[in-house]
Amino acid sequence: MTNHHIEQEIGELLVRHGLTLAAAESCTGGLIGSLITNVPGSSAYFIGGVIAYSNKIKTGILNVSPETLNKCGAVSKETAQEMAGGIRDLFNVDIGLAVTGIAGPDGGTKEKPVGMVYIALSAGKDIMSKKFLFKGVRREIKTQAAEDALLMLKNYLMEKYKG
Repeated sequence: MTNHHIEQEIGELLVRHGLTLAAAESCTGGLIGSLITNVPGSSAYFIGGVIAYSNKIKTGILNVSPETLNKCGAVSKETAQEMAGGIRDLFNVDIGLAVTGIAGPDGGTKEKPVGMVYIALSAGKDIMSKKFLFKGVRREIKTQAAEDALLMLKNYLMEKYKG
C-alpha cells in the first residue's frame, strides 16, 4: 500500500488551492476513496465517490454515454474520461478522478488483457487520461491502479498550481 505521504501531499495541495475532489471507481472498488480518507481532515476537500462497477451505474449515475460503452467498452480511455467528467459534475467538485480496468483473474481478452487500466482526471477544461498495464494478482492490480491514480492527481496539481 502507499505510504501516507502522497495522500497527505494531495490533501495539502487541494486545501492550499481551495479545490475539491471526487472519485469514480470501477476496478479499484473504493480503494482511492479509502486512501484519501486515511488523512485526517480529508472531509475539507474530498466530497465523496461512486463505485461504478456496473455499466448501469456508469450510464445512470455518472452519465457515461451508452454509445461510448458500446463503441469503446467499459475499459477505455473514453469511458474513463466520461467517468471523470461525470463524477466532477455529479458532485459539483473541481476535480474528478476516475479508474476503470480489468483486475482479473478473469475478464481479459487479447485486446484488453487482465491488468489493463485507464485512469482519467477532469478539472475545468483539462481532461487527461493514461493507459496502464499492471501485472500481478487482483489485489496487486487494484493497489497499483489506486496508487497511480493518486500519483496522476498529485502530478497534475504540482504542474497546474506549481506546487
